[in-house]
Amino acid sequence: MQKLSPALALAVLSACATNGGFLRELPEDVVALAAPNQNLQAVKLLEEDGCYWYEHDGPVETTLLPLLSKRGRHICLQQES
Repeated sequence: MQKLSPALALAVLSACATNGGFLRELPEDVVALAAPNQNLQAVKLLEEDGCYWYEHDGPVETTLLPLLSKRGRHICLQQES
């Protein structure tokens, strides 16, 4: 799991307005970490797990998939202990 710093997490939660639950703008760090061929135009940050998920339009259904880094790890906010 690729984690982001608490400072970045706060910036994301306070600065990113949502559009139908999707973030209007992704932080540059998230864009830089994300593997290619993922829909960065429809990304949500889920409270349940603190991870980013993107909308995938498949041939049968549209579903949320975890946003993965170039190393194949989930991109999540770092949880404070």
